[in-house]
Amino acid sequence: MLIALTLAACGRAAQEQNASTKVTSKVPATAAGQGGVTPMQQRVAVLGILNKRNGIVQDVTLKPGQSARWKDVIVRLRACEATAPWEEEKLTGAFVQVDVQRPDKKWGRIFSGWLYKESPSLNVVENPVYDVWPKSCAMTYPAGPAAPKTPASSSNLSSARKSGGASNPASNAAEAPPAAAPPSAAESNAT
Repeated sequence: MLIALTLAACGRAAQEQNASTKVTSKVPATAAGQGGVTPMQQRVAVLGILNKRNGIVQDVTLKPGQSARWKDVIVRLRACEATAPWEEEKLTGAFVQVDVQRPDKKWGRIFSGWLYKESPSLNVVENPVYDVWPKSCAMTYPAGPAAPKTPASSSNLSSARKSGGASNPASNAAEAPPAAAPPSAAESNAT
């Protein structure tokens, strides 16, 4: 009896596993592999490189996987990402690796991580000679909802209608004074 239950359980597990693989195989795959989003290899990022010694800024255009050497610095772009047009918060980021040649002529990695155009202080390339930051990431998205309208600036003013003249008693219930004062001790003893 125990053997029959074990075999039945194994048979159910195999059926569930086959059913789950059938479900995943029915998911349509696009040519891009990302549901219409530009594949990583086709994205293009523009990075800014500042040499603090001489104040020269160099703009470098790279695709993920490419690198650029400028004197004694190598900048590698591993990935770039930008939020979709319909997202409220706009962010542009790039995963960057920066290598600098040391005085002994050996190369050393000084930075590896995500950099954000809109939040440069979130993650910084800390080097006395070079600064690196993302400027843009060109990519496309599938058709989505319309871009949100820019939010109105907030203020402390109420959006409620101004009261005036004849008012609705239901709307002013919170502002109305109490109808009657509670009875005093002398009045309650009199009854």
